[in-house]
Amino acid sequence: RRDDGHVEIFRGYRVQHDSALGPFKGGIRYHPSVTIGETAALALRMSLKCSLAGLPYGGAKGGVRCDPKALSRNELQRLTRRYTAEIFPIIGPDQDIPAPDVGTNEQIMAWIMDTYSQQVGYAVPGIVTGKPISIGGSLGRDEATGRGLFVTILEAMRHLNLPVSGSTAIVQGFGNVGRHAARMLSAHGILVIGVSDSTGAVYDTRGLDLPRLFAYKDRTHRVAGFPGADSISADELLEQPCTILIPAALAGAIHIKNAGRLRCRILAEGANGPTDMDADVLLNDRGIFILPDILANAGGVIVSYFEWVQDLQNYFWNEKEIQERLTEVITQAFQRVLERSLSEKVDMRLAAMMIGIEKIASAHLVRGLYP
Repeated sequence: RRDDGHVEIFRGYRVQHDSALGPFKGGIRYHPSVTIGETAALALRMSLKCSLAGLPYGGAKGGVRCDPKALSRNELQRLTRRYTAEIFPIIGPDQDIPAPDVGTNEQIMAWIMDTYSQQVGYAVPGIVTGKPISIGGSLGRDEATGRGLFVTILEAMRHLNLPVSGSTAIVQGFGNVGRHAARMLSAHGILVIGVSDSTGAVYDTRGLDLPRLFAYKDRTHRVAGFPGADSISADELLEQPCTILIPAALAGAIHIKNAGRLRCRILAEGANGPTDMDADVLLNDRGIFILPDILANAGGVIVSYFEWVQDLQNYFWNEKEIQERLTEVITQAFQRVLERSLSEKVDMRLAAMMIGIEKIASAHLVRGLYP
C-alpha cells in the first residue's frame, strides 16, 4: 500500500537453484529491471560462487521489480514485509538465507528478519545476513565484497608481476562494492583515476581525491560534477587507459561493441555478469587478465557465511579475525582457479566454473537419488 492509500502490485521472485551442498544462499535485489530469467541466472551463478569458495551453500536469488529510490521509507518497509510474508514458506536459517544485493541494504534485511521472527514467534537472527550489528550482523560485512575484490586484484598483480607503483584503477559503479574497493586500492598505493555511478563519471589522470569524493557523494548522492576532475560519460570512462578496470555496477557493461576498446591489464568483475560471452572471448584473445565474478566478488557471500555461523553459535568474532579469514578463503580460491587455468590451459572464468561445477556434481553423486 502506497502512502496515499492506493494499492500497487509489484512483481517479486525467489529462485532456488541447487541445494546439494547445503541451504540456499543468495541476495535480494530491488530494481526496475528485475526479471525471472535474470533472477534464475543469478541463482545459478550463486551456486557456482559458493561451491568455488568452499562454502556449504547452494545458490538462490530474489528480487522485486521496483525503483526503491521512488519509494518512501514506509513504502519500502511495507513492500519488504509483504515480500517476506510471500516467500516465508521457502526460507529459513537452515533452508534459504537471503542477503542484500542491488537496491537493498541492512535496513531491508532487518525488516525481513523481524517479519520472519514475528511469524515464528521468536527472534531468528540467522534468517538473513547483511543485518545491522545490533541484531546479529557481522563486523566487516559492509566492506566484504570490496575487500575480497581488492585481495584478488593484488593476487592477480603478483601473478602478472605488475608493480603497485605506477598502477592505476578505474571503477564503474560507486556503490558499496566499488567504493570500498577504490578506498582499499588507494590506501595500498594504487592511483584511482576514474569512477562512475548512474549520474555520470569523473576522471583525473593525477588521481582522484577520494576522501573529498566520498564526502561529495554522501552530500549530493552523485559523482557527476565533482569539482577538480573532468566530467565524462560512463561509457567513455570504461575505455580510458588503466592497469585495473573494475565493472562494479549492473550486468552487461562490457560487451562486444566496447570490448575491443578497453585499455586495461586486469578486468576485475565486481558486479555479477558484467561481461557478455562474446566480449569475454575477445578480451581473452587480447591478453587481458579477467578475474571472473564468481571469484572476484565472492567476498560478500564469504563474510555472509561467517555472519550465519556467528548467529548460529551466538559467538561473534572481532573485525581483524573476519578480515584475516576472508583473505585466507578468497586467496585459496584464487590459487585453485589459477592452478586449474594453468594446468588445463583455459582462461580464469572457465577454470573457476570447472571447479564450481565439479564440487556440486560430486555432492550429487555421493548423495544419490531420492526416492
